[in-house]
Amino acid sequence: MAAWLLRSATCGICSLRLKLSGRALRWSSSALQEKLRSVQDLPQISTLEMLYRVLVQGYFSSLHTLQVYEKQLYGPIYKNGRNGVSVSSAELLEELVRKDDKFPTRGDMALWTEYREMRGLGYGPLTEEGERWYKLRAVLNKRMLHPRDSAQYSGVINVVVTDFIKRIKHLRRCSPTGDLVPDIANKLYLFSLEGVSSVLFETRLGCLREEIPAGTQEFITSVNQMFSYAIPVAIFPKWTRSLLPYWRRYIASWDGIFSFGKTLIDKKMEDIQQRVDNDQNVEDEYLTYLLSNSQLSIKDIYASVTELLLAGVDTTSNTLTWTLYQLSRNPEIQDRLYEEVSSLVPADRVPSAAEVTAMPFLRAVIKETLRMYPVIPINSRIIKEKPVAVGGYQFPENQTMQHHDKEAFTSTFKPNQIYLSMSFLQYSKLLCIFGIFSQLIREFEIKPNPTADDLKIVSRSVLVPNKQLDLHFFYFSCYTNLRDNFHLLQIL
Repeated sequence: MAAWLLRSATCGICSLRLKLSGRALRWSSSALQEKLRSVQDLPQISTLEMLYRVLVQGYFSSLHTLQVYEKQLYGPIYKNGRNGVSVSSAELLEELVRKDDKFPTRGDMALWTEYREMRGLGYGPLTEEGERWYKLRAVLNKRMLHPRDSAQYSGVINVVVTDFIKRIKHLRRCSPTGDLVPDIANKLYLFSLEGVSSVLFETRLGCLREEIPAGTQEFITSVNQMFSYAIPVAIFPKWTRSLLPYWRRYIASWDGIFSFGKTLIDKKMEDIQQRVDNDQNVEDEYLTYLLSNSQLSIKDIYASVTELLLAGVDTTSNTLTWTLYQLSRNPEIQDRLYEEVSSLVPADRVPSAAEVTAMPFLRAVIKETLRMYPVIPINSRIIKEKPVAVGGYQFPENQTMQHHDKEAFTSTFKPNQIYLSMSFLQYSKLLCIFGIFSQLIREFEIKPNPTADDLKIVSRSVLVPNKQLDLHFFYFSCYTNLRDNFHLLQIL
């Protein structure tokens, strides 16, 4: 009897605890909902205030510094006057990303998609969204993202790297001092275009020749104009498009970009058809693989390959430019990089894909560059399926959330501090980046132009230097001998 009473009492207590626990949970959830604030409660920047800062205070070409300035004024989360909510805290960003939909909407690409809709074009990996984007990415990255698949392009890329080194040697010989390469960012852009197109289109464009072919130069001009006019397109209201020339020029630049891509794809299709007609072997190269893939329409291929080219060239060339700039200012980092490269790869041959990607300090140098100079200074998420709570605020569907790295744009270059992943870079682009540095560092000591001022960052949709970058390329062996002789003289 006593045992039964004890069990009954125990069960009663447990039941009471469960009921109280349930009430507590319901109360906690209700209280949490009451505590959540709405978007209207956020610190807000008006559109007029934003336009004043951009047009009058001079932030038009330095939107990345405007982000930092606004964070100081309004905190890590605020409405930014650009139809979005800015998030600049790593903790808040983690909270946001953890609540992503199954197929996240990565950002507002309306400026790009509007052109495609005007011209009846397809969408590529940068403009497609949702499940369709996920499936498209799976097809495109099959031969591009994984090291094992991308290694097949190492031979093609190494040929381009070798030609670029020859070009650097020619340019330095032609300079007044015999070692200066002017406007290195332009040379790296041409190298990147040649390398990426060699993979995507399976053809050389002549970017490393003394005289660049007219069609290639028109594409380069179109890309530069598109990025330049994208900023006024994003900032000015639509009613100004018929009054000011920026919209017409923006559309014309896109026409040039797609025309270039379509011409190269059509040429490849003709080449494949000719080989089939002649019973010749059709190699399973990247564009050939896409053209033979039943999951992609020809509109998909035109859009996807063009966007891959566009994204790959600027990503690669800007990373190379900023890395060389920092290496020229940090000789001790160059020395350490030289030790790593020269110890792993004999001087008489080009490094393999496996060798260049197995260099930890080289990877750290590239990652640190991307931390200080992210190619795209701001990323976005659009809340699609349901309201989301972030930082104590409730955000509705279709709310654009824009975020940037709080560690970006800082001034100290420390390659042993690794802040972010390079997973967004396709592996073939990494092969271009690693390949060029493993070659340059083995041959040259890179020095800044002593008469030039420090570079500043300019926003042109992507982050670019504010002026021409000229660098001195001394043969490393000569530099080493001079350095050793200098130390010997000091001892004597």
